[in-house]
Amino acid sequence: MTETVRIGIIGLGNIADIHCTNLRQLDQPVSIAAGVDVDADARRRFTETYDAAVYEEAAAMFETVDAVLVTTPNRYHEQYVVAALEAGLDVFVEKPLAHTLESAERIAAAAEVADGFCMVGFHNRFADPVETLVGYRNAGDIGAVSHIEANYIRRRGVPGRGSWFTRNDVAGGGSLIDIGAHAIDLALHVAGHPDVVEVSGDTRAQFGIDEEYAYVEMWGEDQDAAEFSVDDSASAFIRCGDGTTISLEVAWATNRPDSQEYYVRGTDAGAKLDLADQSLTLFETADTGRMHHRTTDIETQRSDPQRKEQGRFVSAVRDGTPPSMNTVEQALRVQRVMDGIYRSGETDAAVSIGRTET
Repeated sequence: MTETVRIGIIGLGNIADIHCTNLRQLDQPVSIAAGVDVDADARRRFTETYDAAVYEEAAAMFETVDAVLVTTPNRYHEQYVVAALEAGLDVFVEKPLAHTLESAERIAAAAEVADGFCMVGFHNRFADPVETLVGYRNAGDIGAVSHIEANYIRRRGVPGRGSWFTRNDVAGGGSLIDIGAHAIDLALHVAGHPDVVEVSGDTRAQFGIDEEYAYVEMWGEDQDAAEFSVDDSASAFIRCGDGTTISLEVAWATNRPDSQEYYVRGTDAGAKLDLADQSLTLFETADTGRMHHRTTDIETQRSDPQRKEQGRFVSAVRDGTPPSMNTVEQALRVQRVMDGIYRSGETDAAVSIGRTET
């Protein structure tokens, strides 16, 4: 494809605005051609902001675009992703793949036989320090990765009680499925996407359910019917088939400092990745001259990972070549891990995880 790539957006909320901003700043011929939302006010705002056609039904839009971005609440991912794939379009869907494992598996089945491809929105993979760390791993400088400690913790950061994020029937879970999906995916990505064989974990709802609890800040305002039927923190231990292990701490709210730190242990070196300040540090021990520790701070660029992710998607649409990153198969593995953690918490036992081909 040499002409402008026409993008349609399904779900015209705040996430859609982030994607549209990034699309407008790409150094590629791309246009925000149309949008779909069931809410009339959202459609009106979108067409006024982006001068794009708007539709209430997605099927009416499919013939007018080359690819779609699905940025709806989790419950509706399957409906729109499958329909777009069946229409022959390429699809980008925000994480997680779906609100339940069963729904995610149906998306994967549709993607397997579709003419178009589906890419899943795990943008942290495109952060410069992450790409640098993966480069060191691929070059053999880390050695064999043995363990990763993955943290995505907010001291206070519930995304508005009563919003769709805190309703289990729409979101499919709370902190684990929202920000935990990012942490699990990034840990597996840095580890080289090993098969997961077992998870053990638990989830909690301690702060979101307390009407009297003081919030210094939240990511959204409480709504009138402040339903909170999800978790606000989770802890888990993940075992992979190649011997790699991952410890996971996730929280929308907890009594400890914020953290987006990842510690990587390898046989030849280790690393600390901090997504909060985009820093990367390598840890090595050598016998050159005298036995010593060597700690190296790596300076990387600060390019926008979401914009890079969008650029990769648009390029893949134009080239007609499915991207090798952020695949449905990889997202399905993350979904199985999250489902396993929820089941482990319900049964108070470790849960075996089936293999997913990547």
